[in-house]
Amino acid sequence: MIDDLSILGDTPAVVALRENIAFAARSDAKVLISGESGVGKELVSRLVHSQSRRAAWPLVTVNCAAIAETLLESELFGHARGSFTGAYRDRVGLLERAHRGSVFMDEVGETSPRMQGLLLRFLETGEIQPVGSDKIQTRVDVRVIAATNRVLIDRVAAGEFREDLYYRLNVIHLPVPPLRDRRDDVPVMLEHFLRTFAAQYETDVPKLSQDAVDAFLQHDWPGNVRELKNVVERLVIARRSGMVERADIPIDIKAAVSASATVPSASEAAGQADALFEEIVAQGQSFWSAAYAPFMSRDLTRQELRRLIAKGLEQTGGDYRALTKLFNMPEADAKRFVAMLRKYHCHVPPQSFRSTPRRPASASAETR
Repeated sequence: MIDDLSILGDTPAVVALRENIAFAARSDAKVLISGESGVGKELVSRLVHSQSRRAAWPLVTVNCAAIAETLLESELFGHARGSFTGAYRDRVGLLERAHRGSVFMDEVGETSPRMQGLLLRFLETGEIQPVGSDKIQTRVDVRVIAATNRVLIDRVAAGEFREDLYYRLNVIHLPVPPLRDRRDDVPVMLEHFLRTFAAQYETDVPKLSQDAVDAFLQHDWPGNVRELKNVVERLVIARRSGMVERADIPIDIKAAVSASATVPSASEAAGQADALFEEIVAQGQSFWSAAYAPFMSRDLTRQELRRLIAKGLEQTGGDYRALTKLFNMPEADAKRFVAMLRKYHCHVPPQSFRSTPRRPASASAETR
């Protein structure tokens, strides 16, 4: 997918994404890019900026999750001399450096409530007040492009992200599809990365057998384009003479493909989820022992785990905190529970369950 400033592929999802990027580039409206880790959100931000009227000015990038909160404010807004230990001189922040250009705020969903308040104020006024200064220093003209791998509306519902900031950022929404939803683009990207890394390491472009290509097509790519790129680099580095066969591809890809060959049918997944639900809700077992442990040992599939979560959300009306209690976990485990589901792409959006009235899971659960 990533080739300097281009998106590889011709699936409908990629064609629509290109059209939406061109639409976003025609205005100065704020943009929110969403998608799983590794799908290419930064590339999308660069495309929006490069096609806009601001292309002649800087695109400044800041990863909100990689900088401690105490330093993030200084990075964005700058600081005055003596404002904290080590502040030996005045420093201009990234927002001011991006004047007339764009700022790309990656992982904006990870910001603290205080930082969210500061960002909201900046979006409303464009004013810069450096850390340690008692007055507004300047006002800048910056286009804000934000990105997140979270479902921000869920965080708003959970009280973890400001609703007013969410709507300020979400003027134009650009969702980037995961690689597993556009597998037909994999051969194009595969060929591109093979040529790119062969040139980088000054070697011949490896030739892949159809069996090896099939393995790439069958893999779910939880790490998305970033994972594909890294796997291809490893193949080029470890290249053997002759055709690259399925046996030559990295072991984690082969294991995932092997597992996909035994994915249960929808009815089998539903049966397994129903049995687990009974163990947890009616028999009092903890989610961590009854479901999480087998999932981590690959005895429980993503499909089955998602089915279990959906069944629980039906009972709680889409309330994840109530689901934590229903699944016999301490209340303090709520955030860990949701974070685990997101990490392994098993989170089920709660909105569609919120009109469902809560009801007892079973007679045994009522009398437990």
